[in-house]
Amino acid sequence: MSPSLAPPTETGTDDLRRTYETNVFGVVAVTNSFLPLLRRSPHPRIVNASSGTGSLTWSTNPNPQFASGRGGAAAYRSSKAALNALTVLYAQTLAEEGFKVNALAPGLRATDLNPRAASAGGDPAEAAAGAVRLALLPDDGPTGAFFSWDGTPVPW
Repeated sequence: MSPSLAPPTETGTDDLRRTYETNVFGVVAVTNSFLPLLRRSPHPRIVNASSGTGSLTWSTNPNPQFASGRGGAAAYRSSKAALNALTVLYAQTLAEEGFKVNALAPGLRATDLNPRAASAGGDPAEAAAGAVRLALLPDDGPTGAFFSWDGTPVPW
């Protein structure tokens, strides 16, 4: 089984490290590097590209959208859940400075992420529009929230 689709019982620590390096540690490194510039902005915004597969609610719901994987893609899914937690923590830490920090679930898009995505047919521009919407939130907009590409709230 492909490491990207493996359940936790078949996921090696190297697979976890590689995935977390990109989806968690990379996000922290880039975010922290950009904080000095963002602090100079009158409207600082951070939008983390997450995934609905990182929603613990959707993963544990009796009729979940993502439970069909039966615990598969453990490295990817757990890294997105960790990113969601970091989104909340950044939002709390930076709120007094006027930051809006949110996560976006772009949905499955026709990209090179994996064979399933490549044949998905979802237009990447739709997801990009969702990210732009969050990046341009008004000052009274939400922070520490999780949204689908179309603006619908996603449960943590």
